Amino acid sequence: MKKVLITGANKSIGYETTRQLLQNGYYVYLGSRNLENGLKAVEKLKAEGLTHVEVIQLDVTNDESVKLARIEIGKKTEVLDVLINNAGINGGWPQAALEASIDQFKQVFDTNVYGVARVTQAFIDLLKKSEQPRIVNVSSSGCSLTLHCDPSWKYYTHKAAVYPASKAALNMYTINLAYELRDTPFKVNAVCPGFVATDFNGHRGTGTVQEAGTRISKYAMIGDDGPTGKFISEEHNPETGECPW
Repeated sequence: MKKVLITGANKSIGYETTRQLLQNGYYVYLGSRNLENGLKAVEKLKAEGLTHVEVIQLDVTNDESVKLARIEIGKKTEVLDVLINNAGINGGWPQAALEASIDQFKQVFDTNVYGVARVTQAFIDLLKKSEQPRIVNVSSSGCSLTLHCDPSWKYYTHKAAVYPASKAALNMYTINLAYELRDTPFKVNAVCPGFVATDFNGHRGTGTVQEAGTRISKYAMIGDDGPTGKFISEEHNPETGECPW
């Protein structure tokens, strides 16, 4: 049974991704910053008959928390097949370039960029022991530099200085990570779940968590012929899935 760690998995897209991977026969370590919330999520999943899941307390912004999570999972398995870096924050609004506070930038980057690097580096040894290791970094088409420079893009006027910048930085980290692992079985991709109605955006999104979970799970489960080092947004490009950087 393949094993996967999903950060920020106690609700919304992370929770739905957990459900879908459980349905596909994976064992899931459900990462949750708040242990109680994680336990409640696990209870709900087990009530559905999805039993191959357990919570791992994991705050991606805290070195000690990540180290302890690595120790805990290391006691349970010698191999991790998939890492989904899903935990993220938007930093609050407004996010005007001339008004957003430095504290906003620091807080968002600490979770969305440094947190991903922190967790990936902590668990890379277990991932390297997998025959088909996969890393999915949950990104956003809203961080595409190309699209944001295109006045014809439907979200052209949806500008924000902080959150998209963090995801653009995450994309560059993904590119470098995929490059460093290019001669290995790893598949490393940045995947946009779509503009999904969740607490994250005040339920303004037009997509569903089910659609988002399917998009992320797909790239967690890709075969040896699957892509790596790509920026995927099936909402933006239903045909190829690729999104411009």
